[in-house]
Amino acid sequence: MSRHISDLQAILSQLAAEHRKLFDQLEAQHAAMKKFDLPVIADWITRSEATRLRINDLEGRRRNLMRQITVSLKLPAEPRLTRLAELFPPQAAGLLKARQELRDLATRILRRSQGSSRLASAVLGHLNTVVRLLAGAVERAGLYNKQGIPRVVSRVGVMDAIG
Repeated sequence: MSRHISDLQAILSQLAAEHRKLFDQLEAQHAAMKKFDLPVIADWITRSEATRLRINDLEGRRRNLMRQITVSLKLPAEPRLTRLAELFPPQAAGLLKARQELRDLATRILRRSQGSSRLASAVLGHLNTVVRLLAGAVERAGLYNKQGIPRVVSRVGVMDAIG
């Protein structure tokens, strides 16, 4: 059983390292978004997606290991890390430390991704407005009077065409 707990601690430390890496990538991506540097943004998106895939793989391994621990301890449900810390006092400090570190990183990632999300949403809102204005202008293409108001006439004469 001790081997399962040490494997769990190793996976948790790898998860923490990957989450740290993801946070750093989100920071760099946010800085590139502020500068509107599209190639750099695309590069960081690719890198962060690869990191997310590694986190997903590690999470699957953690879940599998937790199922093994649950079966070997004959517990009715999957235990939380605090419960495992109670069951294995020698490894309690490491488990609780990894738990707290992952929580802190998840909170930081959440805050950074919300900020990037708001920035991306604002940019998309402005682009949406531009597209709507262009679509409206194209929809009412034709002649304009002296005041700049579009005018639809049944027949266009030489005197009607301005500018």
